Formats: sequence, C-alpha cells, structure tokens
Amino acid sequence: MGGRRPAPLPEVAGLLLVILLFSRLHAAVGKDVAVATADALTLQSMERALHLDVELRANRWLTEHPALIQPAVAYYRLYYVVIVGVLAWVFVRHADVYAKVRRTLVAMLVLVLPVYWAVPMSPPRFALPGVVDIIAEHDILGGQGWREVGNGQNYSAMPSMHVGWSLWCAYAAWQALRTSRPRLALLPWIFPLGMTAVVLVTGNHYVLDVAGSVVLLVVSVAVGAAWGHLAARRRARD
Repeated sequence: MGGRRPAPLPEVAGLLLVILLFSRLHAAVGKDVAVATADALTLQSMERALHLDVELRANRWLTEHPALIQPAVAYYRLYYVVIVGVLAWVFVRHADVYAKVRRTLVAMLVLVLPVYWAVPMSPPRFALPGVVDIIAEHDILGGQGWREVGNGQNYSAMPSMHVGWSLWCAYAAWQALRTSRPRLALLPWIFPLGMTAVVLVTGNHYVLDVAGSVVLLVVSVAVGAAWGHLAARRRARD
C-alpha cells in the first residue's frame, strides 16, 4: 500500500509546534512533592506484592560497575538523536508508512499528558531510599537542571517516556522493514530493551513505569489506526 510523502516544511513546522505544546503542558504537571511521593510509595507497594521491586538492586549493580556508568548515561541522554534519525529515515525512505508512525507518535504525546496530570510520580532516585541519582552525578550534558527537584518533569515517572519513545522508534523501524526485510525488522526492538535496563539501573523508573510505556504504545497505535481510517474516509468523500 503506497503513501504520499507530505511536504517537508509544513510537516516539520507541524511537528515542532506539537512538541512545543507538549513541552509547555508537560512542564505544567503537578509539582506537589507529597502527592508524587505518595503515588511512588503506592507503586512500590504494588511492585513488592508482585515481586517486581528490582530498582534498588539494579541501581546498586550499576554503581558496582563504574565502567558502565558513562555508557548508560549517554544511552539515556542521547536517545533524542535516535528519534530524529528514525523519523527522518522513515520520511525519506519509507513514505508508505510515515503517516502511520507519525500519527502514533502524536497520539503518544497527547495521551500521556492526562496520565502525568492524574498520577504525578516521583522516580526511584527521589522516592526510594538508597538509590543513587546516576544521571545527576555523571550527566554528560551537565546536571544542574537535573538536580532541581522543583521541576515538574521530575514527577512524571509514570509511564517512562524514555522507554516509550524508544518503543516508538522500534515500532516505526519495524513498520518500515517488516515486509521487505522481516528478520532485520526485529533488530530495532533491542533499542527499547536496552533503554529499559538503563532507566532501571540509573534510578529513573520503576518496572511498572516500563509496563505503562508498553500500554501507552499499544493504545497509541490503536488511536493512530483509527485516526488513519477517519482520514482515509474523509479523502474518499472528497
């Protein structure tokens, strides 16, 4: 099924506008330390009941392997390069699936905000005693802003969007390759697996945050598909 590549300048402008709006709204999420900490404690209780509370052990493992700290920090910080690269690659080389994966990306941006507003969540580095704040201590971009607890984005641990965006990258690459190179299409899923490990060992997310990211992607794919069907019907009527 073919697809027409949209005009580059309007496409870039539209995406930048969506990202700007997302950033502004994200920054406005609840900044109540008590609420975010209470939600984190509730999540920790759930994980203990499910025997999923591995965050402290994972963080200690990384502190005991200092040679892996900088690679983990780079993996955590530079994933934006992968997002932009995948988006540009699909736009240029796989126009037939570009609209689908772009709709999924926008759906993720829209759907995650109500979760952040409804369930502010302190990450393990703030709410779990004994966890070392690896990124703040070894940030390749400079950790001053990272140390500002008053930044509302520090209370948006659920779901993990580092894992969410990496899942989107894998999904987009899989969509682009699954027909022509089905075996190669499986390799991009290694990226979110690596990101899952990184967010756990650096003390930035809980296991259930990662599960929330998977749910977000699945729902966003469904929303994007429905959006695509509506757009196709509109074009057919025109």
